[in-house]
Amino acid sequence: MPAEHIPPGTTDWRTPDARRWLAAVPALWAHPLWAVLALVVSVVWELEAGPVAACTSADPCGTDWPGLGVAVVMVLTPYWVWRQPRLALAGLAAVLAALVVEEGFTAFGRPSALAFLLAVAFATAGIVHRLAAAGRQRSLALEAAGPVAQPLPAAARTFRRGRLFFVLAALLLAVAGFGFQQAQQVADAYEERAAGATELSGRVTALDRSDEDADVLTVTADGRTHRFETAFPEDFPVGSRVDVVVDGDWAALVAEPYDVFGWELLVLGGSAAALAFLVNGAVGRTRSRRLGRGPLPVLHVLVREDHKDSRTWVFAADDPEGFRPILHFHSQYVFEDQDEDEDDRDVDEGPGAAVGLDRLTEIIRGGGPTPPLREAVLYGVPYAGAEVAFAARTDADAAEVVVECSVTAVRPAVPGWGKRGPQHHEQKDPQRPVDEVAAGMTPTAGPRVWRAHGFSRAVGLGLLLVQGGGIWAALDEGPSWSLLWLAVVLPWLVTSVSTALTWRITADRNGLWVTGAWRVRRVPWDVITSVRHSDDGIRISRAEGSSVGVSPTGWTWLERRLGREPGAERVTGEVRALLLRPELRPSAEAPSGQQGMPVGPPLVALSVLWGAAVLLLL
Repeated sequence: MPAEHIPPGTTDWRTPDARRWLAAVPALWAHPLWAVLALVVSVVWELEAGPVAACTSADPCGTDWPGLGVAVVMVLTPYWVWRQPRLALAGLAAVLAALVVEEGFTAFGRPSALAFLLAVAFATAGIVHRLAAAGRQRSLALEAAGPVAQPLPAAARTFRRGRLFFVLAALLLAVAGFGFQQAQQVADAYEERAAGATELSGRVTALDRSDEDADVLTVTADGRTHRFETAFPEDFPVGSRVDVVVDGDWAALVAEPYDVFGWELLVLGGSAAALAFLVNGAVGRTRSRRLGRGPLPVLHVLVREDHKDSRTWVFAADDPEGFRPILHFHSQYVFEDQDEDEDDRDVDEGPGAAVGLDRLTEIIRGGGPTPPLREAVLYGVPYAGAEVAFAARTDADAAEVVVECSVTAVRPAVPGWGKRGPQHHEQKDPQRPVDEVAAGMTPTAGPRVWRAHGFSRAVGLGLLLVQGGGIWAALDEGPSWSLLWLAVVLPWLVTSVSTALTWRITADRNGLWVTGAWRVRRVPWDVITSVRHSDDGIRISRAEGSSVGVSPTGWTWLERRLGREPGAERVTGEVRALLLRPELRPSAEAPSGQQGMPVGPPLVALSVLWGAAVLLLL
């Protein structure tokens, strides 16, 4: 970065401060996925189990626009729980209030309604926790930035986003309005004709299904037989009396006069989508205006664009290798001559336009070379849900500096469902720097021992249950193809179960003892070329080209999703540190009791005994 583009007093966002910022993310239980699942399941249960008012002549089933409004809020609330947590609180309160108004507090005596209340309470607790975590991140970011505050670059002060959302919202509102108009026309046409028709009382004489979609009532009134399609046949049992209106050849049930479900569904979908776009546009516009109001904290960072989806990833200023991203968002180039009310801009206008077209081309083609890290100045207070801007060169070798503003909210770069990011595309096993691992280790006289941890044993127990169930199922069927399947799969299961339950690596003065399912192997230090973690296992490569390893040693994917550092990755880092830092190695030899014992042979004997027991029980 040219010096003139770095405001005086800008502080480096360093790794220790970045780690504290990342450590302030919400707990796993507060992830919006759990709240959304709880809400959806409880709503579906309540819709299935809750009472439904019967269609009667006194209270016919027609249009219910207030109820449809509540349904719109109910549809939007799970989305808001994920994207707009503050609005979600209002949506949850509105849906609860509608339930109380409709049925009173006695409704919560039903298990389904009580489950919905608990889901709302859980979602509310998660939202409050997430907002509190965002507040902690804001405080930590302000502490890292220090007292220096600078105004946004001129190019970013007039940047406004949300226009596209407003356009889409207007189009969808028009669609919803069209559906409302059509439904009202059907209702008005019925009211107009029913006003001049004759109202008769009849008896339901038959109920049958004319096709796969409609139930048909046969009603006899005043000596004539009429047939009506009904959506609620349970409200009209055979033998019950119903009111009908008749005008010549036209007739209708008073309790269920017309069907506008399709139009109501169009109004529901259009209104919910329009309101979602409208809120997103308004929130984006408000946040971008707030960003340009006054001086902002500034942080010196490194940035990189993901060549897969053009997402901007921010790294600490002292992380030149890009090992650990801090946060991510999508961004857009801005220009000094951009007018606030201008809706269209020539693609060749401004210094960053060509770069933007190149980036879009790479996304459409599905990739390209990984962009390098660039030095940047981050404007604004980063926290989950915030808006920021940054100034950086167009690429690492260019002298030109451009400004980009976020067009999506800031998200912390923590493991999650569907992990993305440059570190994910470039390497499946991101290795911690050896110096960092070595700093947390002290030389010891006795051997160092790493063994199967709790998560690895849980995997082993799960596979052991699969093994036992497979033996039972195969022997229960007698001579069949399942016995061949068992013969093929059982050796792998025995090996995997034995390893996951009891794997062990022992480091002493002269090398490693590696205990797998079937034997203990000795690997001297001077023949080891590398230690790596891959495919849920630990692999130690030797100079002659062979390797020694243990697998499985846990379930890396799930451990990451639970917010934990995979145990095998930690072991790999520490063994690698001993390999590259001989001064950290133990000074003693490992006795036989610490070298481990393979349990594959005993497990084979146990499997045979289990198979014999199954045959005796059958």
